[in-house]
Amino acid sequence: MKAESLWSGLGLVGALRARVSGGLPRDASGISIDTRTLAPGDLFFAIKGEARDGHDFVAAAFERGAAGAVVDEAHAGALAGRAPLYVVKDVQESLERLGARARERSAAYVVGVTGSVGKTSTKEMAAAVLSRFGAAHASAASYNNQWGVPLSLARMPAATRFGVFEIGMNHAGEIAALAPLVEPHVALVTRVAPVHLEHFACLEAIADAKSEIFSGVVDGGVAILNRDDETFERMLEAAAASRAAHVFGFGVSEGAQARLLSYDPRENSVEADIFGRRLRYRIGAPGRHFALNSLAVLTIAHVLDLDLAQASAALAEFAPPKGRGRREQLPAGAVPLTLIDESYNANPTSMRAALELLGAERPIGRRVAVLGDMLELGPSAAELHAELASDLEAAGVDLLFTAGPLMARLYYAAPERMRGAHRATARELEEAVLDSLGAGDVVMIKGSNGSRMTRIVEAIRTKFAPASDGATEQ
Repeated sequence: MKAESLWSGLGLVGALRARVSGGLPRDASGISIDTRTLAPGDLFFAIKGEARDGHDFVAAAFERGAAGAVVDEAHAGALAGRAPLYVVKDVQESLERLGARARERSAAYVVGVTGSVGKTSTKEMAAAVLSRFGAAHASAASYNNQWGVPLSLARMPAATRFGVFEIGMNHAGEIAALAPLVEPHVALVTRVAPVHLEHFACLEAIADAKSEIFSGVVDGGVAILNRDDETFERMLEAAAASRAAHVFGFGVSEGAQARLLSYDPRENSVEADIFGRRLRYRIGAPGRHFALNSLAVLTIAHVLDLDLAQASAALAEFAPPKGRGRREQLPAGAVPLTLIDESYNANPTSMRAALELLGAERPIGRRVAVLGDMLELGPSAAELHAELASDLEAAGVDLLFTAGPLMARLYYAAPERMRGAHRATARELEEAVLDSLGAGDVVMIKGSNGSRMTRIVEAIRTKFAPASDGATEQ
């Protein structure tokens, strides 16, 4: 069956401001910047990255069935004969131009999500809820940077009713460049926390960078802030100075329009006051941080005048993205092993949330924490790692494994009875972890993406479900 057209071939010529070489332009059913995930019918953008140049992969794109490739003038001659080529002055600018055209042609209600923690999970939660009310499109994975945002926009079908886009940053000014491209009706800041401290002098500087999202809000739009943030008042000023007509808060604090009244970790049940209406609902993923993020999602539903009962019911089926709290039961004898995969990223705030989640477990076996370095924390990095020792004790961790030079500070700050093993890398730690796990244990794995803790997650899956893949997700 032929895939539905996302962009017409002739429409692409104008949107990209391109000249066509090597044949007539073809309709594209998707947009790609990576030949490893390219599907037949996709239009391939030959983006030049820090390590690789997409122009080196144009041939591979056509071998995989690309409908065309967007290339720059400098490479057009060498690629002649590949058909069809959309030749442009700058490929990155053309991707941004196509993203802007997608936003312009769409009548979708658009939500922009940023924050130090919880961006991707909240984006996925919002998309899951909104999809109950109409066609929803969301950024894939964590596509939130200078490539990911325009790519996600360019992939949005014209008939989309709701668009949810994640916007990230490592430096000041990055969100300011992306927010006007997204042009959200709702701009949500999940939370401001001490991350990227290598590039920011203080928490207030991070709040200012996150507040750049308000620069893109449409006239009469809405800003949603975490009422519990210590930088709330600062961000409130920034939101009030933008084109947003309304600013709403969520959290546990007095004054939050969407307020958490109670959370039961045993049942994943929430009681909340949403703009004066008391709701009780379940969330499909355990963790108080998910309960708090659900308040932001229900605020979006309220702003859109959607049925809150239906919206809250949809939260029961939410499953966290891979590496962000997904749970699996793995066969390990008489009693299964529970794996909590938090391996995608880490900072002090999200690490504490993950340890709190581990502490809420009541395993037959042991609570096991396997932790990798939290990166980009600046001069205070070692101290921020060591400070987590009290959180380990509060969570009742029985066994601690750590990887990386920074996590060494936490390992030796932890009680001796808790220490399992410390190694320089995740690769070196893998064997010690595998040898220690057994039936009834609950193991939580977390670290910054650069600490490569995902390899330990995969090693555990392989050991405990090698043949039949007997894992069951929760």
